[in-house]
Amino acid sequence: MKRKTRLILVGFLLAAFLGGRWLWQYAKTPGEAVTTPRIYRLGQLAFKPCTLHQPETGLVTTAWCAPFQVPENWAKPDGHKIALRLAMIRSPAAEPSPDLVLYLAGGPGQSAVDTWPDLAPALAGVLRHRNVILLDQRGTGGSSPLICPRTQSQQSGGEVARDVSASGRHMPFAGLEAKTRACLIALRKHDLNPADFTTTQAVLDLVALRQALGDPKFDLVGVSYGTRMAQQFVMHDPRAVRSMILDSVVPNQLILGQSFGVNLDHALHADFALCTKNPTCHRAFGNPWATLVQLKQDLARHAPRVHFRSAYNFKPVDETLTPARLVALVRLDAYSPLTAALLPLALHAASQGHDAPLLAESRWISHSTARTMDGAMQLSVVCSEDVPWLHATPAEAASLLGDRVIEELHAMCTIWPKGAVPANFHTPLQSNVPTLILEGQFDPVTPPRYGSEVLKGLRNARLLIAPGQAHNVIGAGCMPRLVARFIRHPDPDLIDAGCLTQLKPAPPFLNYNGSAP
Repeated sequence: MKRKTRLILVGFLLAAFLGGRWLWQYAKTPGEAVTTPRIYRLGQLAFKPCTLHQPETGLVTTAWCAPFQVPENWAKPDGHKIALRLAMIRSPAAEPSPDLVLYLAGGPGQSAVDTWPDLAPALAGVLRHRNVILLDQRGTGGSSPLICPRTQSQQSGGEVARDVSASGRHMPFAGLEAKTRACLIALRKHDLNPADFTTTQAVLDLVALRQALGDPKFDLVGVSYGTRMAQQFVMHDPRAVRSMILDSVVPNQLILGQSFGVNLDHALHADFALCTKNPTCHRAFGNPWATLVQLKQDLARHAPRVHFRSAYNFKPVDETLTPARLVALVRLDAYSPLTAALLPLALHAASQGHDAPLLAESRWISHSTARTMDGAMQLSVVCSEDVPWLHATPAEAASLLGDRVIEELHAMCTIWPKGAVPANFHTPLQSNVPTLILEGQFDPVTPPRYGSEVLKGLRNARLLIAPGQAHNVIGAGCMPRLVARFIRHPDPDLIDAGCLTQLKPAPPFLNYNGSAP
């Protein structure tokens, strides 16, 4: 076989093995080198092949990227510019649909590019016919990220906002305020004004992006905080949106942080009921809620120093299990039915003096959360859009989480710069845009009642609740098929959601091998 023929055959075999979907395409004209990538033009933007690296892993995604700049402050369009990271996952279709799927990541503070590998399986059916646009929201990922300097005393990934949410280490207010000021000074050395990194400014980035792309219709896919972005964009320009998916929705009228404790308590009671109603689990672990409350009280009297090995590098670590850290871990575990299913077992073990599993998981989940979240950008959003209206309530104070988070947010936001918020920002969305709202039955942060609240203002929408699931349910069970069907034909009445009844809660683990002996 001739060498040229062999090379062609190898190329076809590779295409078959990879499905042909992710291979870069090249154009060759007379005198042009074969390594020159073909440019894919959309409107004013010229996309070229690029590789997206998932942080701290060896995983990569081949994509198409284009430079994109916007004013840091849209009220000063001729002022300082910031570069936003823009990528496109191309459909394998010969002629993709002209409308574009725009993924809006959660947080606030998550990168659309960095979290795409987690979302990709859920949108595989959508990608068959449509290109997917990934734009890191300003302040996240590769878009002028707002990253606070770390100190030796912080956990891996412990930015300012993490001290409130994920690290589980309450510090004196003076120390928290000092760290907030240090972060602010560091950001200003890079000529960044955190007051300009709000949802409202980011919506104007999307308006400019659509114009640069040639004014296509968008199919918005928002997850968690990304649903706030989606609703604010629809309020700004409803004619720009062909369809909308709101996964784990944040109602416009919601003040972030106002009901964290109450929502968590409700979700944990529902999760733990799966154990108390299971004779084997109940016999082994008793009442997990009572165990959790007692463990928190015991840790307040004596927080043990625990020796364990890190899940990242297996090196020995000595850390303290505090009440705040316990609650932070329980809250993050409740986001997923699989990690929630571990809680009765892990809490029982800790109550018997075996704290290492809880601490090892706390370290791992805190690191994983921080890897895809920019905490200072989170402050820019909540200090401008939520904290001015955030107040402690008796119900929050009585919750497992308590109202310490509210107090800490107020302390940091007294220092943090605040951007302008439109008068109608917290007005409930009223829209005709075809919309699917997705909720998890046991969601600890955006419970199904939030979906019902948003549904009231939508005249062409449907609410789907995933049984036994928690936060971010677009990939659960048959949901990807329903989403693909809806985006292809955006009529909520055409959706047959009967397949969702096949979803079940994850049974509680009876040991670290699973739910069965």
